[in-house]
Amino acid sequence: MAGGWISDGAVQEQIDSSIEDAIARARSQLPRGESLLHCEACAAPIPEARRQAVPGVRLCVACQGVHDKEQPVNSGYNRRASKDSQLR
Repeated sequence: MAGGWISDGAVQEQIDSSIEDAIARARSQLPRGESLLHCEACAAPIPEARRQAVPGVRLCVACQGVHDKEQPVNSGYNRRASKDSQLR
């Protein structure tokens, strides 16, 4: 379904590019290095199970939850192009 000056696969390429950007952004936020024994925000001990499950963890579960809520949500663009989705 080409229209005007765009190629047939342009829309899919744009969607794929948006997804790749979101994946790269998420991967860049993953912790790296050695896990801490104590939370760097509140100094509470970080359980061994959490340190093994999330290599490079720096925050306890409670502080990580607060940190996650403070992060901006990046919704990108409306790709569905329906008026219903634009009204939400």
